[in-house]
Amino acid sequence: MKDAAVTAFVLFPLGEKRFAFPADQVSELARADQLQDFPHTSPWLTGVLVRRGNVVPVCDIAQVLVPGTTAPRRFYLIAKRRFGSTEEDTGIPVSGDCELAVTEMLPVTGKLPNYAAGVLSLESEIVEVIDLEKLLSSDAATTAEVER
Repeated sequence: MKDAAVTAFVLFPLGEKRFAFPADQVSELARADQLQDFPHTSPWLTGVLVRRGNVVPVCDIAQVLVPGTTAPRRFYLIAKRRFGSTEEDTGIPVSGDCELAVTEMLPVTGKLPNYAAGVLSLESEIVEVIDLEKLLSSDAATTAEVER
C-alpha cells in the first residue's frame, strides 16, 4: 500500500466557511485597500492590484463558493493561475486571516462541484481544496449555482 502524500495548503475564509488552495499556488497576501476599479463586463473581475510592477486581476470567487455572503474582504490572496503553458497571478479577496495547514488531501466523495480538487479533514471541519482554473472556467458559475 502506498503512503498518502502530505502537502501544504493555504486555508482562507469566505464568510463563515473556509476553503483551501495548494500552498505552492499562493505567492503572497496583499492588503485590501489597494484595489483599483475600472469599467468592464467580466463577471468575475472586481478590479486590479498593482503588485511588484505587475497588474494582477482580482476575481471574486465568493459569488460562487458562498453566494450571498457580504463579509468585508480584508485581504487578497495572490494565487497562480495557468493559461495553457503560462502562469498569471490572480488576486482572490478573502474575509479574514489565512492559515497554513500541512495535511493529506482526500479525494472528492459525494456531491461536490467539479472545481473541488479534494477535501481536507481538519479536526471538526471539512475544507474544500479549490482548483482555481476549473472554478474560473466559463461554465463553473452556472454549474455551481445549479449544484448548490
